Amino acid sequence: MDLKHYIATIENYPTEGILFRDISPLMANGDAYSYAVREIVQYAMGKDIDMIVGPEARGFIIGCPVAFELGIGFAPVRKPGKLPREVVTADYEKEYGFDTLCMHADAIKPGQRVLIVDDLLATGGTVKATIEMIEKLGGVVAGCAFLIELDDLEGRKAIGDYDYKVLMHY
Repeated sequence: MDLKHYIATIENYPTEGILFRDISPLMANGDAYSYAVREIVQYAMGKDIDMIVGPEARGFIIGCPVAFELGIGFAPVRKPGKLPREVVTADYEKEYGFDTLCMHADAIKPGQRVLIVDDLLATGGTVKATIEMIEKLGGVVAGCAFLIELDDLEGRKAIGDYDYKVLMHY
């Protein structure tokens, strides 16, 4: 299935010069959404994954059904002030500014094998900050999975040698 048929491109959003890749049409099509989730589940098989971690908000949209299909837990990565208990944090740079991410300090147990799932790999700042928090908690990043990679932004460099899967390249 060519998932690019289900991605809308919005120019100059959220700021001038950005081409935003909107996954809403993919989510609205049951066949495309199911296919994308199954592709990531297939990637996760054989990696002995204990937990899925997804950055808000689109990482929730893709990561939760992957966790459900694998029969494992999901841990959210959120912006400051959104999680009610003790958190670990990591600062990062994105395409159009700087931000901070948080994860509950008890979300990952030492030694747990984690798959990071998100909709988009752009500059790699979000995934790099997520990796930092998982490892700070003693987790092992077994891989990363994305619907889309924006190749020209070279986010792959931020991941380094971590294994990863991408369903679409732009």
